[in-house]
Amino acid sequence: MPEDQPGCATVHAVAARKEQAFSAMLRTEGVRAFEDVRPVLQELKEKAIRCAAVSASRHARSLLESAGLIGYFDALVDGQDAAALGFPGKPDPALFLEAAGRLGAPPAHTAVVEDALAGVEAGHRGRFRLVVGLNREGDPHTRDALRVHGAHLILPDLGGLAAALEGDRP
Repeated sequence: MPEDQPGCATVHAVAARKEQAFSAMLRTEGVRAFEDVRPVLQELKEKAIRCAAVSASRHARSLLESAGLIGYFDALVDGQDAAALGFPGKPDPALFLEAAGRLGAPPAHTAVVEDALAGVEAGHRGRFRLVVGLNREGDPHTRDALRVHGAHLILPDLGGLAAALEGDRP
């Protein structure tokens, strides 16, 4: 039952215990972003390129706050929004389309940056102007899969993102 408390032997109780452990870890240890994230977000902000964070996680806001990144985003669409709005998860583009709407930008003038295949496919399905796939591991199979799922551009990290976005502006 959804109201089962941690300690019971039900799926809901196990999920409640996991939620407690995750929340405690977030409060005590926090999270660290990849080293390239903050400089790129700062550069995009300086160039007046508006950004949204999109995540199916209900914890997206607290994760971004813990990492000290929340102030770089003009909009956030997360798992709480998805539940409230009845949106399906990725690869459906609904979360990305909502974020573009909150930025006041049509998909044809918006980029999606994703490291997950479902997210890249969602960007492709949403007909976003540019879908960037991140292949942080440099794995050729991942690169190929990102391309098959709809990435227009594949980067090893966020280092070249600002230049790619500026070069792709309509």
